Amino acid sequence: MTLAQTAFDALTLGRWQFGITTVYHFLQVPLTIGLSLLVAIMQTIWHKTGKEAWLHATRFFGKIFLINFALGVATGIVQEFQFGMNWSEYSRFVGDIFGAPLAVEALLAFFLESTFIGLWIFGWGRLSKRVHLLCIWLAAIGTSVSALWILGANSWMQHPVGAVYNPETGRAELDGVTGFLDVIFNPVLVWEYTHVITSAWMIAGTLVAGLALWWMTRAAREGGEAGKAEARDMWRPVARFGMLVTIIGGLGTAATGHFQGQELVELQPMKMAVAEGICVDTEGAAFTVAQFGGCPLGDSGQTPTKFIEIPGVASFMSHNSFTAPAAGVMQEQERMVELLNSNEDFVATYGDAAQYDFRPPQMATFWSFRLMMAFGAFSALLAAWGLWATRKGQVSQSKALGTFALWSIPMPFIAASFGWIFTEMGRQPWVVHPNIAGLQSGDPVGSVLMMTDFGVSTHVPAWQVGATMVLFTLLYGVLGVIWVLLIKRYAQEGIHPNKSTSTEGSDTADLSFGY
Repeated sequence: MTLAQTAFDALTLGRWQFGITTVYHFLQVPLTIGLSLLVAIMQTIWHKTGKEAWLHATRFFGKIFLINFALGVATGIVQEFQFGMNWSEYSRFVGDIFGAPLAVEALLAFFLESTFIGLWIFGWGRLSKRVHLLCIWLAAIGTSVSALWILGANSWMQHPVGAVYNPETGRAELDGVTGFLDVIFNPVLVWEYTHVITSAWMIAGTLVAGLALWWMTRAAREGGEAGKAEARDMWRPVARFGMLVTIIGGLGTAATGHFQGQELVELQPMKMAVAEGICVDTEGAAFTVAQFGGCPLGDSGQTPTKFIEIPGVASFMSHNSFTAPAAGVMQEQERMVELLNSNEDFVATYGDAAQYDFRPPQMATFWSFRLMMAFGAFSALLAAWGLWATRKGQVSQSKALGTFALWSIPMPFIAASFGWIFTEMGRQPWVVHPNIAGLQSGDPVGSVLMMTDFGVSTHVPAWQVGATMVLFTLLYGVLGVIWVLLIKRYAQEGIHPNKSTSTEGSDTADLSFGY
């Protein structure tokens, strides 16, 4: 097959389309999750203290939250259509299981968050303060519950549980009520969910801190005495609140990511071997900072070029021991072939496992793992610098801090995108990764697996997939520009402390806040 044929077949185009729409959609998801909670906390502080600064902050960041939520809904709808259109064989195989958490998310969580967001938007001046506050908290809970069910479906693809394979229908089937409970309590879901939630806090905290620090330094530097008062009384407390959330979210992201990685060493050993650049089984494996070229199979004699290796760190990250043995790519290929060939259902469907290469795209997996951590470090630097600059009641006028605060805002978004690239590309060539323990023990769940090449729709021609991919990419590009411009507009508008913001006894909401 020529390069052009490979680039324009339905499988390749389907994977590109799903990857583009997924990464684009996930730009909005963590901000919606995190900012809904932060806005709820801001409004709670105003409700408890009566300080107008927190009402201004609630309204200011509430606008950004709603813009982001609207675009997230628009881009997320496309995701589910792709399952049935571009990936119909996958949907046929896993529909009984994969569809359950998605249905619960749509019927329960999405309606919860969308209903109470609507009440929150139009409830200013119409609902009592307590009821209105309850609405934003229920919306925040809804966003987190929504993420739980979506990630439950993804976790099942990473590590199938609670299912059996029916050879007569060629489909995976839910193993009764206990199977559904197994899906909900999937061990992968615990760390994947907590990792996403804490990273959402870090992303939202960085946004709040970044904008507040920029406004604080600008107001203090250019606004005269009134500006200094605004910086001190309004932007400084909001900035420190955002930085505190950033630190909590960052520490949580690091901790949950560590435990998630250790779990993946057991459940997806090939992914982690490639991510660490470990070519052969090694005791006390080193952490490689940079690598070019992938690990070979067999005795080709070719080895990747590595730069800066820190002895024992990869083993410690995987097993909490600097001398622990770490699995290598070559041996994992051999072990996977042996396990799969011992499974009659796999052999009957796919043939001899020795014909397949079970390595994921190596450079994409290796570098996305590192770039995820590198871009996330900007949030930590922002929080450290900002907290130091605002310690003991100080208000910084540093233009450099304000500029760095703005540049830091997109960095955790990029980090989260690389995290999903690592998660999904590192699972290849599987769309449903085998349950390794099930294969080893002969459990029926060991037969619940699917290679990506076999999940694509068989009746959708490549030109149709390509046409829709181009269409959605252009559409998302336009929506992305609108998203950025709207957020920029309201960010530049700032907070107007001299404007009356009281909603008590008002028959109509402030339309500038009513969006």
